[in-house]
Amino acid sequence: MKIIVDTMGGDNAPIEAVKGTIDAVNEYGINAILVGKSSIIENELKKYDYKKEKIEIINAEDIITNDDDPAMAIRRKKDSSMVVGAKALVDGLGDGFLSAGSTGALLAAGIFIVKRIDGIDRAALSVMYPTLKGFSLLLDAGANVDCKPEYLHQFALMGSIYMENVMGIKSPTVGLANIGTEKGKGNLLSKETYELLEKSNLNFKGNIEARELPSGDVDIIVADGFVGNVVLKLTEGMAASIFSILKEEFTKDFKTKIGAGLLKPALKNIKGRMDYREYGGAPLLGLKKPIVKAHGSSDAFAIKNAIKQLIKFIDKDVIKIIESNNHVLINNLEVDNNDL
Repeated sequence: MKIIVDTMGGDNAPIEAVKGTIDAVNEYGINAILVGKSSIIENELKKYDYKKEKIEIINAEDIITNDDDPAMAIRRKKDSSMVVGAKALVDGLGDGFLSAGSTGALLAAGIFIVKRIDGIDRAALSVMYPTLKGFSLLLDAGANVDCKPEYLHQFALMGSIYMENVMGIKSPTVGLANIGTEKGKGNLLSKETYELLEKSNLNFKGNIEARELPSGDVDIIVADGFVGNVVLKLTEGMAASIFSILKEEFTKDFKTKIGAGLLKPALKNIKGRMDYREYGGAPLLGLKKPIVKAHGSSDAFAIKNAIKQLIKFIDKDVIKIIESNNHVLINNLEVDNNDL
């Protein structure tokens, strides 16, 4: 297996991207292609011990930043590490592509270069959402702010396939993010999506309110990209605020510092349970080739785990399963529309 890595994307590029890839090569036995400025990559590689034949470099002199317009950057920055990496994936030089760069640009590269699976209307950004029971898969987390019921239906299908095959959850449960649990709640999009999911063969458990999301009662949280991104960013902000408050309270005086010392192992475990680095990245579901988006602030540990996730994505042939199931989904929708 050969993984293509965009070494120039992300806050800690290229140092952490190169180190994380080397760790993955040494631990998982894969081959890798590092895409970016070759002179910089070569200098980084000198720091590590690895089998030289397992690493290739593809030079790319340009970099897409978060300030760039995503679609425009993909069209104009042809020699960027993200565009060159996506093209290498399409050309069959590798089996999957990982980038910690601009989410919007990576999605644009996926749509314009890699292309969507036939019959899938929108690709979805899928993130692991921390819960009391572990993690749920939240999709869409920001790729599509305006959606139709059919899109959310497809998100639920792709999420179910991913969770069952990659995360090993048999018959994963699906919940629709909404403002109430009753069937008739929500806007028109929510109501029509509910009807589609209720008729599907998915393990649909109905609507789920935002306050119930952290409980982990469903394995897959389906939402349009606007709602999904708000949920994700609010959760990240709340978690950061809570830990800041705890730190402030525990360092007030001598007694609280002693208490903090006693609680340190438990607090470390809590923080670890909410650490995105454990899963490393978010798969872009709905594209013809496997792509995983790593967090922009990923360190080497997160990059290594994102590659591990990408390996499972490839190894379980998720895209082929989505393609085969999508034909069934399309046929079912055509039958329903004819009935109407």
